[in-house]
Amino acid sequence: MQLGTILKQRYKIIRSLGSGGFGDTYLAEDVDLPGNPKCVVKHLKPKDPGVLYLAQRWFNREAETLYKLGKDSEQIPQLFAHFQEGTEFYLVQEYIEGHDISQELTSGKKLSESDTIALLKGILEGLAVAHQNNIIHRDIKPQNLMRRKSDNKIILIDFGAVKEISALTTGQQPGTINLTIPIGTPGYMPIEQGIGRPRLSSDIYAVGIVGIQALTGINPENLPTDPNTGSVIWRNEAQVSNHLANILDRMVQEYFAQRYENAMEVLEALGFTIATPRSQPNKTRRQILILLGGLAGIGFVAAIYKFFTTPAKPETNPSVPTSRPQPIISIQTFTTVKVNNGGEIISRPQGQAEVMTEKLGNGVSLEMVKIPAGRFLMGYLEKEVKGDDNEVPQHNVDVPEFFMGKYPVTQAQWKAVMGNNPSGFIGAKRPVEQVNWYKAIDFCQKLSEITGKKYSLPSESQWEYACRAGTITPFYFGETITSKLVNYNGNYPYGNAPRGEYRQETTDVGIFPPNSFGLYDMHGNVWEWCQDIWHDNYKGAPTDGSAWQTGGDSVRRVLRGGSWSSDSRYCRSARRGKNFVYTVYNYRGFRVVCSV
Repeated sequence: MQLGTILKQRYKIIRSLGSGGFGDTYLAEDVDLPGNPKCVVKHLKPKDPGVLYLAQRWFNREAETLYKLGKDSEQIPQLFAHFQEGTEFYLVQEYIEGHDISQELTSGKKLSESDTIALLKGILEGLAVAHQNNIIHRDIKPQNLMRRKSDNKIILIDFGAVKEISALTTGQQPGTINLTIPIGTPGYMPIEQGIGRPRLSSDIYAVGIVGIQALTGINPENLPTDPNTGSVIWRNEAQVSNHLANILDRMVQEYFAQRYENAMEVLEALGFTIATPRSQPNKTRRQILILLGGLAGIGFVAAIYKFFTTPAKPETNPSVPTSRPQPIISIQTFTTVKVNNGGEIISRPQGQAEVMTEKLGNGVSLEMVKIPAGRFLMGYLEKEVKGDDNEVPQHNVDVPEFFMGKYPVTQAQWKAVMGNNPSGFIGAKRPVEQVNWYKAIDFCQKLSEITGKKYSLPSESQWEYACRAGTITPFYFGETITSKLVNYNGNYPYGNAPRGEYRQETTDVGIFPPNSFGLYDMHGNVWEWCQDIWHDNYKGAPTDGSAWQTGGDSVRRVLRGGSWSSDSRYCRSARRGKNFVYTVYNYRGFRVVCSV
């Protein structure tokens, strides 16, 4: 665009501010206002007319997002105008006079702890407004953090939403969209964002890296990481309290589930209150932001899909009910069994459990059993047949009260929440399988949105405590199992039990007896994902029931319970399994937990 060009007979182009995959940025004057105040013009031009309609839709939605953010926070530039001329798009934003903080974070210069906290607070206050609206910035870095000259505040610029058009400006083939460009900057961009699956906590990673950069004077690309855990190694390079160091370590955890979920949580951890938005939202209107992921070739790029406002007839996301039905609490009775070392049933104790039933829609519900608090001895006993070295040392664990899924998550439950069914053995009441660890985490997140409660995968200690249900035998039925009690490979019995049936597939949940807590299928059927990173033994393991999220083999997670294809020893209460977080098999599923 030529200097001196006047857009809409109002915005006069003064000079270029830069260009990139998303388009060009210019400094302009608003000649329609007294004093000709400066503004910023972003020029977006899809190269392929075949995607013009889609570009127009994205552009209008992104503009709505930017209007709202600028209205709600004085730390986000206001959007003054957006318009289209032919096949080209323009955004006119507030000009921030000042400097970006890359000038403050020069290589080798270390900020004090108090200055770093002030910097983090300034970033997080603006980011909190975006996160309160479920909007991800996606490119937090020093160059996108302006220090405003008039009041010294940190201003967040260049939201990733604008860069969605990059997928439409760089396509090489006519009529196609390039969806292989991740939005973000290497060094500040976590793993899940690099593969096109950003979350609010992806921004938290970037802010944490900025904080570490401020304390150490080291650029992100030069920060070493632990080859086993992926954790950033930085503490020896900074003068910092354990309190702030612990907060930063959590912010930059490799896996998103281990970080703070949003900017509000980090502000609270730092001891600050959350600022009130500049303009209060109209409480009669609902605004929903849905993030979709596109896949092409070797990469992803996340796309902001829709920004709803509620008219007379509301338009909603069908997977998130507009009003949440209250769960039903009931006392359920059941019968379990006890066996001798030959697998013969010697008693049929009666039990009862408090059960919370969540309605998921379309007649599908989720039953959660309350697990009482208690202490147990985790790991296998020396007398136990075919124990493994990774199941020691035995150690006491104190587990707080929690709710756990009565069954593994079923295919009907998965479909009600996720809208599809990845399983190989089809059946509404069968456990969902062919689900990797990340997909299980996604399910927990969406289930949390639907119910308003925080659901997650169980910690490994929660899982074993719930499985044992007060027993100290290899199985919760006693010294052994049989294929009449568990779905496993009956060709490989345990102890003195006889050989049994090998079904070679999953079975409906709940058809075998439960344990004394009222949980079904804890032995066999499908291996179940846990939160924990894999460690080769229990040395240093948590003793408070929490998941072990540091150290170990960070690309593998724990699996528990055995499956339909496992021999009996893999189904023991103490047995531990592991595998890569991305792998899928038809003998792996999961169940969920939530706090009381």
